[in-house]
Amino acid sequence: MLRNWLCVAAAILCLGAATGAAQAQNYPVRAVTLVIPFAPGGSTSIVGRAIADKMSDVLGEKVVVDNRPGAGGTVGTKAVAKSDPDGYTLLLGYTGTLAIGPSLYKSPGYDPRKDFAPIGMIGNAPNSLVVHPSFPAKSVAELIAYAKANPDKVNFGSAGAGTASHITGEYFARAAGIKLVHIPYKGTGPALTDLLGGHIPMAFAPIPASHPNVSAGKLRALAVTSVARTGMLPDVPTMIEAGLSGFDASLYYGLVAPAGTPRPVIDKLNKALRDALASDEVKKQLGNDGTEITPGTPEDYADFIDKDEKKWSQLVKASGVEQE
Repeated sequence: MLRNWLCVAAAILCLGAATGAAQAQNYPVRAVTLVIPFAPGGSTSIVGRAIADKMSDVLGEKVVVDNRPGAGGTVGTKAVAKSDPDGYTLLLGYTGTLAIGPSLYKSPGYDPRKDFAPIGMIGNAPNSLVVHPSFPAKSVAELIAYAKANPDKVNFGSAGAGTASHITGEYFARAAGIKLVHIPYKGTGPALTDLLGGHIPMAFAPIPASHPNVSAGKLRALAVTSVARTGMLPDVPTMIEAGLSGFDASLYYGLVAPAGTPRPVIDKLNKALRDALASDEVKKQLGNDGTEITPGTPEDYADFIDKDEKKWSQLVKASGVEQE
């Protein structure tokens, strides 16, 4: 009897593997939806649409972008986690939703490790530390010295409480051993407007947003938050070069599918993603947005999601910020 059951189990496993292989061979046979869990117009949409357009060419079926904003990106992310694992609903993974959101929100509705099947990394986009020209610090070291001499008197602006730019500021203060006063705004635009007006002395902002003002001399860039310098601001040092060992507050993008998506389908999507990232069109589009392309395997991205969530969850908890 046991032998019969073992034979049946083996047959079921073989059938499942064969079904998955058949799905991948024919996949896709209709349009694929790529959910971007933020409103149109931001960096996430620029990255997602560039990838979707090129993957459509590679796969031979349309990859349709679906912007589903809400609750810092957790609404759209949760929706994908609960979708059918058939390869026809994908998510643009992002540091804000897969690494920061699970600790920032009391009930995000998903687990970044258990509820998704990673497809592959897309790349990373660092923030910039920018100050008003009137601010006396002309380097990170001078800023740290100034903040230590003036505790609780140096403000920094962000795109809002709990956003990546806010947590990056808390990360910087903690790493530098200083105290900063956080001033939250409703988006990067309003924060930079006040910075340009001299109402706040410093802010952490996406490089595409700060770059024009830095080039025009209206803002001074002291550092970028990636581990390597960025092509958009090649003369600006990293935080590591400025003396903060191991500092990395880049925002990472990738593609994930709902957990349970057949591995052959994941492999086909990974290949399509890597082909898209290798194209000149996508390289140019992402480069103009300040995104450094870093493709890899599904396993690479799974390991990264785990490490990134551990790092940012500690920073969120240290900041004391919590969202409903």
